[in-house]
Amino acid sequence: MVDVGTKKIVARRARAEGLVRIGRETLKLVEAGAGPKGEIFNTARLAAISAAKRTSDLIPLCHPLPLSLVEVDIRPDPKRSAVRITAEARAEARTGVEMEALTAVAAAALTVYDMLKAVDGGMEIISIRLLEKRKSRPARSRRKP
Repeated sequence: MVDVGTKKIVARRARAEGLVRIGRETLKLVEAGAGPKGEIFNTARLAAISAAKRTSDLIPLCHPLPLSLVEVDIRPDPKRSAVRITAEARAEARTGVEMEALTAVAAAALTVYDMLKAVDGGMEIISIRLLEKRKSRPARSRRKP
């Protein structure tokens, strides 16, 4: 692991996204909220949040972080015949939360794939990527006059 002990604890935020490309008929199932294993989006959202919270258990040398927020948006993308997944992770920490956001997207994509594989053998998980990572500046200590 990288030593982050000398870094300041600051607010950190990261956003990631990914796509699961699916067939047009499968997209109709998704839009109707019906799949062979049940409701897809809520299941994938729960998988994403759980995975983000366990990122340090899944990714070697990744620091465990006290996440304050994991927000996941999953929706059909008819233009690309896909399911679009975005995730945001936040924490007050010494290191960034981009791995947590990326892990959330990956877990959601895998869950969508698992829930639809019986009806669509041609799915592809594509373009999982980091959209943004930010940190706030550490608060300056104020001197009394």
